[in-house]
Amino acid sequence: MNLPNKLTVLRFGLTVVFLWALFWPWPVPLRNTLALLLFCAAGVTDFLDGRIARRRGLITNFGILMDPLADKIMTCSAFIAFVESTHLRPAAPVKVAAWMVVLIVARELAITGLRLLAASKNVILAAEGCGKHKTVSQIAAIIAVLIVVACAEWPPWLQGLFQPWLPIAARLMLWVAVALTAASGTMYLWRNRALYLSEM
Repeated sequence: MNLPNKLTVLRFGLTVVFLWALFWPWPVPLRNTLALLLFCAAGVTDFLDGRIARRRGLITNFGILMDPLADKIMTCSAFIAFVESTHLRPAAPVKVAAWMVVLIVARELAITGLRLLAASKNVILAAEGCGKHKTVSQIAAIIAVLIVVACAEWPPWLQGLFQPWLPIAARLMLWVAVALTAASGTMYLWRNRALYLSEM
């Protein structure tokens, strides 16, 4: 297994540990800060694996299929976790609406299904530019929400650097992520419509 693929697999593992940190039932010092750092580390692997693969010519079918899947699991897990956490904490500074998460997850499932259909026809659908922008916007929105949540664990002087503008920025970034998710999914399904229309 080459280095980019190892980074992709590592992202799966970091996602699991991220969720553990976010929902561990017993008190853990700086738990939300740890979750923030773990998610940032997972995001870095997303940036590095594709960059290394392209630069060193290490692009494989495994990477083409599993890299986008790792991204989807990472981001969808975080968004679903936010819905539960904001439900449990109604006074949370940034609330992630359930309909936003439904739209995001539905888009990712639809594109994954399309890729599986393409694979059954020996066609590999690589990630497109609009999809990459979508992923970046989602990761940025998740990090912003995590900073808002983790900020309560930090010293007052450090909290002052992020309040009150960060919750507003986090809400805006959420809306941008949702808009790009819907737009990129629609474009991807339209451009590859021949794959599923031929099955009807």
